[in-house]
Amino acid sequence: MSDDAHDPTRKNSPSVSALYLHVPFCARRCLYCDFPTRAARADDELLVAYARALRLQLAELTSLGLLEGVRTAYLGGGTPSFLGPKTLGSLVAAVHRACPALAELSCEANPDSLGDELMAKLVDGGVTRVSVGVQSLDDAELAALGRAHDATSARRRLSAAVKSGLLVSCDLMCATPLQTERSWRTTLAGVIDAGVGHVSVYPLQIEESSAFGRRYAHAEAAFNDPDVQAARMLEAERALGAAGLVRYEVASYARPGEACAHNLAYWTGRPYLGLGTGAAGMLDAREYARLSVAAPQLPELPANITRVRLTVTSSPRAVALRPRLRDLSCDLEFLTADQALCEDLMLAARTSAGLGAPLLERARERLGARRLDACLGRVLRRGLVTLRPDGALAPTRRGWLQGNELYGELWGLHEGEVLGARC
Repeated sequence: MSDDAHDPTRKNSPSVSALYLHVPFCARRCLYCDFPTRAARADDELLVAYARALRLQLAELTSLGLLEGVRTAYLGGGTPSFLGPKTLGSLVAAVHRACPALAELSCEANPDSLGDELMAKLVDGGVTRVSVGVQSLDDAELAALGRAHDATSARRRLSAAVKSGLLVSCDLMCATPLQTERSWRTTLAGVIDAGVGHVSVYPLQIEESSAFGRRYAHAEAAFNDPDVQAARMLEAERALGAAGLVRYEVASYARPGEACAHNLAYWTGRPYLGLGTGAAGMLDAREYARLSVAAPQLPELPANITRVRLTVTSSPRAVALRPRLRDLSCDLEFLTADQALCEDLMLAARTSAGLGAPLLERARERLGARRLDACLGRVLRRGLVTLRPDGALAPTRRGWLQGNELYGELWGLHEGEVLGARC
């Protein structure tokens, strides 16, 4: 990660550098899921109408000039591969048309819907990376999570994806029901043997609104104990590191040259746009004003605000039936310059590059040396970060495992409440 991402002089160039499109449809809803997704039939006409709506919104954004600097795009979900070759292929083509500077295009897929025809469509359409939702290579664990695939199909589709020439990532989940130390090692070894170049590892979060949240609301979930989570994450670090995959972000490991540039856009303070139900975006005041031209329902920017976070709250059906940007409903958060800077500090702490010296100097000037140094002293004494020879502060192993403490300290440097709005 370069500190150029935090350099205010870069505002002379197109600043929206990343685009996210959310596909909220799945073959089934997993038991742990609290994402904005819904189970659907593959022949549901809503899938086609929803994808058409996203294409129309891309065209609107293109007319505003908001996508001319986009370097990375990501189709996530949900399950984008569930759209099928024709519908997903048309959406991929629309992204390329809308983003002339595009250098990386990633697409999420599940093993049960990542067929050879669809994979060929992704390769031919200019997708550069496929991210496969594996979660586990143990059939009992997959069933307990409510996944639609089995371990054998996951292994086969990972191998096929690697052979296709795409960069291949896979998501794994730890501290889950029925998982053991041995089965976790087997899962890690399996994805390594498949030849993937990128792995993201997430401890299961039992969310209240999920089926697991209801199941375990009044029951002990020893499999998800914080100590178990930490042990699983440490084993992942060991196994993936031994295979040549290096951690570059709190949850992600990659072989040299295979880190996901789109992931890094989120953690380096670069403005990005999100389209689709539940999609999030982050814009500077200038880009927010440009977006407001096509979306006049957006509230006027309050005084002293430099950053806006937007989340689309329109349902999939509403997006499909009323696809214009002016018809979208959103939740918004408005950040002052100080709050945006504290957010940049917090996000940078999620990466192996850490808080670079230029970013720290800007924070010292804006927030005050005494306040910043007191905070940095606390996280240094607690062993959450370490000072590197180049003046950067990088998270330690303890910082990775106790990230919420580190992020909380840095975010806590800001003053005042974050303003919110809804439209």
